Amino acid sequence: MKTSLKFAVILSGCGVYDGAEIHEAVMTLYAIQKNGALYQIFAPDVDQYHVINHITGQPTGESRNVLIESARIARGNIQPLSEFDPEEYDVLIFPGGFGVAKNLCSFAFDGANCRVDPEVEQAILEMHKKGKPIGALCISPVLIARIIPGALVTIGQDAETASSIKAMGGRHEKTLHREVTIDSSNRIVTTPCYMLNSSLIDIAEGADKAVKELIKLI
Repeated sequence: MKTSLKFAVILSGCGVYDGAEIHEAVMTLYAIQKNGALYQIFAPDVDQYHVINHITGQPTGESRNVLIESARIARGNIQPLSEFDPEEYDVLIFPGGFGVAKNLCSFAFDGANCRVDPEVEQAILEMHKKGKPIGALCISPVLIARIIPGALVTIGQDAETASSIKAMGGRHEKTLHREVTIDSSNRIVTTPCYMLNSSLIDIAEGADKAVKELIKLI
């Protein structure tokens, strides 16, 4: 497999309750390298909606920046999403975490009427227009459903979220651990990850399958 394939990975902070889900992010990066491709990490340079104490589950009252927090996972090798150039990448992929629904869009608060961050929307639309594959894990498929009319995605089994996806004009397919949904016509691959009661191995296998299918769609 040629190693010139490049994934753009968009993160939403650092931590499941207010940013990117760390296990999903790391396993996505691992899957990309394992399958012979390269990656560059991006995040929007915006304030987080809020900061959560991951022990108590309560807001701390602090203010943090999505780009700076995402840099923790990226080990500093990260670029602001404003610098994303779709010409330079073969695939776009979104790990999950509540940060997707709070920082990349307002789905956590507005459901099917959510607003998507303009830079995130532009990245998705530009890749889609160029016919380049897009992957989304966990809750991230709501971004795809909101932006690409009629997209087929999965978030696993959650009926309420699936209903919101349909209300946004998307289509939902029920899946179990380690399964992926492939929308060949739109070149979209999704997998449920922690939208189900998953193990770390489930996350690793789901991310690996998603990356493999995305590479096939290039």
